[in-house]
Amino acid sequence: MRGPRVIEGWWVFPLLGVAAGVLAGLLGIGGGLVLIGALVWLLPAYGVPQEAAMHAALASSLASIVLTAASSARAHHRRGGVLWPTVGWMVPGLLLGGWLGSLVAVALAGEVLRWCVALYCFVVAAQMAFGGPRGGAATGTGVPTGWPLTVAGGGIGAVSAVVGIGGGSMTVPLLVWRGVVPVRAVGTSSACGIFIGLASAAGYAVHAPAGALPAHAIGYIYLPAAIGIALASVLAAPLGTRLAHAISGAALKRVFAVFMVLVGISVLL
Repeated sequence: MRGPRVIEGWWVFPLLGVAAGVLAGLLGIGGGLVLIGALVWLLPAYGVPQEAAMHAALASSLASIVLTAASSARAHHRRGGVLWPTVGWMVPGLLLGGWLGSLVAVALAGEVLRWCVALYCFVVAAQMAFGGPRGGAATGTGVPTGWPLTVAGGGIGAVSAVVGIGGGSMTVPLLVWRGVVPVRAVGTSSACGIFIGLASAAGYAVHAPAGALPAHAIGYIYLPAAIGIALASVLAAPLGTRLAHAISGAALKRVFAVFMVLVGISVLL
């Protein structure tokens, strides 16, 4: 009975991908957190053991982020919204941090990870609801480079791996603080998310104990979820990018902040 139900239910994952893709393109933030909140609830119904559901949700989200971020970054690049020299300086740190962060996450109990993700949701909600523009962001003429970005990338990659995100909630504020206009910070953050997803998902696949998930999986990555979400998000991310270039996001961010609080509560439950 379980096999057919799994096959029939896989249509849910592309729907999640649409939501994640739009959010990734629009805000450069939060898509991964939305996925985790949903996947933690859904995956046990597809045969994933309850004790592995949190790890599988994180790993599957990170794997899907690779294509989501790539689609969003491509759309932003076509509008001149990606600072590639900045990305180049951050990549070594992002790769190392993502890999090490996944190693730490695999060693943590699912309940500990649950609290980490929930607390991060609340931090993101506060940042989006009350955070204002930082000084020096108005001109947007700077292209941040240098080894401090590599160091920052290491921290961003590690935290992103533990909470299952593409790092936009950290990368965007960092770049805005360094003088990048928000829309270009979002585009640059999307490009950085590709490398966070690659390193972190690989870590969850390699570091997982043997037989962590019963079927349709590589390590902790549940393939139907990762593939279904990724394919749909590739189509949806450009829509979010167009919206990001066309509207003011202040009111939307406050609404999304409330949604992040609800996601955090749902993860704890």
